[in-house]
Amino acid sequence: MVDVHRALGGGSVADVLLWKKCHGGVVVLISATIFWCLFELAGYNLLSFVANVLLLLVVILFFWGKSASLLNRPLPPLPDMEISEESVVKASEALQVWINPALSIAHDIAHGRNLKLFLQVAIGLWIVSFIGSLFNFLTLVYIGVLLSLSVPLAYDKYQDSINPKLLRMHEILQKPYRKINDNLLKKIPILNKEKKID
Repeated sequence: MVDVHRALGGGSVADVLLWKKCHGGVVVLISATIFWCLFELAGYNLLSFVANVLLLLVVILFFWGKSASLLNRPLPPLPDMEISEESVVKASEALQVWINPALSIAHDIAHGRNLKLFLQVAIGLWIVSFIGSLFNFLTLVYIGVLLSLSVPLAYDKYQDSINPKLLRMHEILQKPYRKINDNLLKKIPILNKEKKID
């Protein structure tokens, strides 16, 4: 039996996704629904929304600062607006974990070394393109939020009955892939030459 909380990282994000902190899940669900309704149903544009929020913030801070100097009141409490070198290094190290494998995959594909990897990437990108043509990006993000708030909770509660079905589905999906791998890839002359050389 898999500990879903630990598999999700075991922190506050896992608590929200598994509804252990009920108010966190409710806040995420309501805010995602409001943003989706605001942008999709009301037809509001994301760029104009961000610009209007920043404009409102700048106007409030400007008038607060001006009125504070006129009325001898304290200025608005603003933290140091500076990014430390440590945070930049941590962010770049976190990105490096994702970017280097992607660049390695791109390198292997560009040199034609791994046909199987090329086919996997091509099929994956085609699936992403197909799904992208069906949904707006914001709707896709909203569906992802809804799934992330429901699927881990459902799996955590019913994993004893879900695991055998997932195992059976995995076996069914692997059968055609094994046939393609055995039959099609052996018929490609480039791959056979590489195997003979090795």
